[in-house]
Amino acid sequence: MSGFIGHAVYAALAVEQAERRGADFAPLARRHWASFLAGSYLGCDIQTMPEAICADTGREVGYGTVSLERSPITGGAVRPYRFRFGDETYTPRQIYDLFYGRSHLVFGWNAAERTWTLPWDHLAEYCALVWHDAAELFGPSDRPRAYVLGWIAHVVSDTMIKSVRPGVELHLLDGKYTPKNRPVQDLFAFHAIGREELGLDWPALIDAIADTSVEAVQAHAMRVALPRGRLAVAYPDPWLPQRHDLLLAVMAENRRYFRIWSRHEYDLLQLRETADGWECHEDLTRATGGLTYAEMMRAAEQAGLRRAIGQIATAIVDVWEQVDRLHRWQSNAGRG
Repeated sequence: MSGFIGHAVYAALAVEQAERRGADFAPLARRHWASFLAGSYLGCDIQTMPEAICADTGREVGYGTVSLERSPITGGAVRPYRFRFGDETYTPRQIYDLFYGRSHLVFGWNAAERTWTLPWDHLAEYCALVWHDAAELFGPSDRPRAYVLGWIAHVVSDTMIKSVRPGVELHLLDGKYTPKNRPVQDLFAFHAIGREELGLDWPALIDAIADTSVEAVQAHAMRVALPRGRLAVAYPDPWLPQRHDLLLAVMAENRRYFRIWSRHEYDLLQLRETADGWECHEDLTRATGGLTYAEMMRAAEQAGLRRAIGQIATAIVDVWEQVDRLHRWQSNAGRG
């Protein structure tokens, strides 16, 4: 459950926890809700673009870097999608290799840049520097800070659900995060938490996130910009300003395709009423090895999926609070 649905739920639950703790930064996320949730997904997943083009219809299909051999529309052939920027073209995998590690910091770097992987115990310090620079360099609006909060939520939740870091107690069907259990996680997050517990209006959220502005602070946080601010002082390497304009174009493409792909995901997660009760899309049943919707929800309950998602939300708030404390300390030290 690391797609948009999962990350939106992790982030929204984390805000609820932050509000219960009385955190000063919680209202910021509410004020700029769409930008906050955009940060929680698009702030990291720069591969949000088509994987291929359906040869029969010319329509974009798939999700960047996820291999697609046949068109899901016609079953026919597909041709590779290439992102054009100026006189150059890039495959989704090339975009991923350029930028994924830079957005996720603590994992996901390509082989040539793996030495730049940020140690987990440096993450809060790094984010506190970005948090400061978001206000100092990208204000006066506090919207960039809301986006940064969302981005931090994505980094933390991905490290936990993908077992980069411990802290999530979950064995659902065949593991913690697998192709077989992903449909169960997505359906549970979409319906039981998103709709019923949080009251999220998924179609409105999809459109609101797709309509958000590209945030320059994302390029700064990824060090794909001219080095400046406290982040550049503390982390002088590996800045990549020559790719700045490409990254901005990629982030715009992410928003364009996010609307298309997320509407597809939304349709896939809809339920239909049958004589035997509510049922999900046959593709999701097939992916789980033939489970019905009711069987999936029972498996989620038995595995403690809601508890595991809550553990991720708690970890996000813990890091937010560390960032807040470090930022206050850094600011006081700077005045000393």
